[in-house]
Amino acid sequence: MLSLKAGEPPRLLAICVAASSREIQHKGRTEPTGIYKQPVSGEHRVTSLGLEGDCQMDRENHGGDDKAIYVYTAENHAYWERELGQRFPFGQWGENFSVIGLPDEAVCIGDVFAIGSLRLQVTQPRVPCFKLGVKMGDPGFVGRFHHSGRVGFYLRVLESGTVSAPLDIHVVDHDPAGLSIQEAMLALSPGPRQKEVIARALGQPALSAAWRKSLTKRQASL
Repeated sequence: MLSLKAGEPPRLLAICVAASSREIQHKGRTEPTGIYKQPVSGEHRVTSLGLEGDCQMDRENHGGDDKAIYVYTAENHAYWERELGQRFPFGQWGENFSVIGLPDEAVCIGDVFAIGSLRLQVTQPRVPCFKLGVKMGDPGFVGRFHHSGRVGFYLRVLESGTVSAPLDIHVVDHDPAGLSIQEAMLALSPGPRQKEVIARALGQPALSAAWRKSLTKRQASL
């Protein structure tokens, strides 16, 4: 199992890509996916559309200007290893960057990070889809992942560049009163804080266009 030390500073541990798509079966249909990512070595260029050489099949929900890089933490990774009683490689959750020291309860929408020559901004939480359930061999895992509060987050690229791992991550901008990734997921769950969290999310200029559209519709229906 992954062994961690408490209070480790932010650091990029691994860069993960899917060199090509894979086909999966879901409800009688064949679907292509780029969720099967593996750690890679060396330097890799990152542009506004993501990691060069990484396969992204569903650009509406993964990739593009607002969701160029998906980040998942080693803390969350270790949690699932304990919960499920098995070991997993980095990239298991479909992430591009496996990091440490950036927990979902502390990272906020709008935070800006520097990794080498890159400048990156947090735009929204990751909302898991059926493809994660297929990869895990358990359709019910999608809901479990969603409600765990350990979903990870997407980044937009403010300044392109190259990156390798391991590498320190520097927090350039953080609003301690901001909306954390863990809190932001409450916008999707009926409850006493849903309206408040939706309003706070929509008040964040850095929020992704996709989530802004989705949450605006959700707000109007409440």
